Amino acid sequence: MCGFAGILTTHAQRRDALACGACRMIGPIAHRGPDDRGVWADADAGIALGFRRLAILDLSPQGHQPMSSPSARYVAVFNGEVYNFAALRRELEGYGYRFRGRSDTEVVLAAFEQWGVGAAVAKFAGMFAIAVWDAERRELSLIRDRVGKKPLYVYSEPGLVTFGSELKALAAGPSFDRTIDRAALASYFRYLYVPAPRSIFTRTVKVPAGHILTIADAAQPLPAPRPFWSLAEAARAGLADPIRSPDEAIERLEAVVADAVRSRMVSDVPVGALLSGGIDSSTVVAMMQESSRGAVRTYTIGFDSSAFDETSQAARVAAYLGTDHTELRVDGAAAQAFVPRLATVFDEPFADPSQLPTCAVSQLARRDVAVALCGDGGDELFGGYNRYVYGAPLLPWLERVPAGVRRWLAAGVGRLPAGRAGRFGGRLHKVGTLMSAGSAAEMYRSLLSAWQRPETIVSGVTGDGDPTHRILNGGGPMRLLDRMMLADQMMYLPDDLLAKVDRASMSVSLEVRAPLLDHRVVELSWRLPPALKLRGRTGKWALRQLLYRRVPRSLVDRPKMGFSVPIDNWLRGPLRQWAGDLLAPDRLAEGGLLHAAPIRRAWDDLQSGRRQAGAALWAVVMFQAWKERWI
Repeated sequence: MCGFAGILTTHAQRRDALACGACRMIGPIAHRGPDDRGVWADADAGIALGFRRLAILDLSPQGHQPMSSPSARYVAVFNGEVYNFAALRRELEGYGYRFRGRSDTEVVLAAFEQWGVGAAVAKFAGMFAIAVWDAERRELSLIRDRVGKKPLYVYSEPGLVTFGSELKALAAGPSFDRTIDRAALASYFRYLYVPAPRSIFTRTVKVPAGHILTIADAAQPLPAPRPFWSLAEAARAGLADPIRSPDEAIERLEAVVADAVRSRMVSDVPVGALLSGGIDSSTVVAMMQESSRGAVRTYTIGFDSSAFDETSQAARVAAYLGTDHTELRVDGAAAQAFVPRLATVFDEPFADPSQLPTCAVSQLARRDVAVALCGDGGDELFGGYNRYVYGAPLLPWLERVPAGVRRWLAAGVGRLPAGRAGRFGGRLHKVGTLMSAGSAAEMYRSLLSAWQRPETIVSGVTGDGDPTHRILNGGGPMRLLDRMMLADQMMYLPDDLLAKVDRASMSVSLEVRAPLLDHRVVELSWRLPPALKLRGRTGKWALRQLLYRRVPRSLVDRPKMGFSVPIDNWLRGPLRQWAGDLLAPDRLAEGGLLHAAPIRRAWDDLQSGRRQAGAALWAVVMFQAWKERWI
């Protein structure tokens, strides 16, 4: 796991000036690669690449980047891991290639020479962001892995393109426009993250997951990226070819997940695991322990609120599996000490409250290991969220209720005095919004929304150009549940969950690997019949069968808790002063971006206990803290 940045320009510069520009860009992302750094530049082509290395495979200088291919046609910087590099290496050796070291980067470059960039990337199994310069074609290709585990931002203005692993690298580039994209800001307030391909800045985009962006002329507008793999296509193909036999489905799932776990344990540095005690992480840890000669190191974070604390569950699973387990409890005071750092760690506005425990558990694990496996992806792939369990059957039923009746009910909920609603006010408000939605797909989007109408708090925007809405209402899978899961996999998974884990873990130089998001697991999950995902009110049925073979059911079957924090209580308690200062009317009005009145009403409702608006307000607080840090 590493970080990189680079420049492509039509402005004439000497090589040392280009190299210095790339060197300045990798300075702010040194945390992504504390073990080594390197810069390469070609003044005639106007290209420079900078790299920070976290040494995981081949700790020798043979893994130094930027790295050239055997013929020197390709020069690349590579962040991530290609887990099938050993098999690709053997295949390439059959073509006559000889390798100096043991890194996957060297295999990646040889693959580019043998098959070309597009065909080679299609062979890679792993998580990666790659920038590769083709000296023969004089073009730059920027590549992002299939599900978007690794980040890749691109900034452009006439005559200049810069790119990098984090926005802070682009901000350190030779030029950077900090104009905020108001539609992106509205999407952020709805979902707590900025959906790709937008970024918070108007001139900066994210390379979409599973795409290659090839740039030949920095003087021209950015071309459209092209896909080398499509999640939507994988979903359609899987739904058209289901595995009919439940026994066969479970056996195939076990084989591919076990292989994904084993391949992610390959490392030249210590490996551990993040264990919550839930289905997903417990399955991963159980399979790790089967493949390990010693006790796997596992790490868990707990909280001072029992409704959010999973330490006891994780400890029971760890004891049964025989792992070397470490846990840490975090209270409001610890959160108060850490929150000022969040705007630096997350250099794009981000407000999933689980960012706090993710940062804490990453810091805990990094004391002992440089690589940690996690259970990310299980909920999205196998139907684990309560919104699937309850929403999939409920929303179509609500849709059949006449629109007039639903609007009448919604109006009645809206007229309920806040004082009488009490602590259920936030839930009733969401029910009212749900009732007023025009379709089941719109109802689902309302379940995902922190601010139901973000255009009411963002100045100068009439809508958010919401890509999730397009997926839910587009010509995709027929079943609502499938559209819900596809939307989450295409948007929430890469732009929230994976972005959170990447920034939190890499801020402390920890590489986190997610076996359940191996693209073979993703493709197979779409071939599972609905009954292998949801059975009654039980989600992740197929994944549970793998864990039942390894852990007693008494340790598995429990209500889903989720990985979050008591943000409402903290905003009323230890974080109240800090958050209240950021939400002062004069500070909200700075820059002319936000309407203060609805935000202040929500803050007053939270403080009085009339409404549980913690997630919505956390989004505003995080944006305010981000704006003060970066704008």
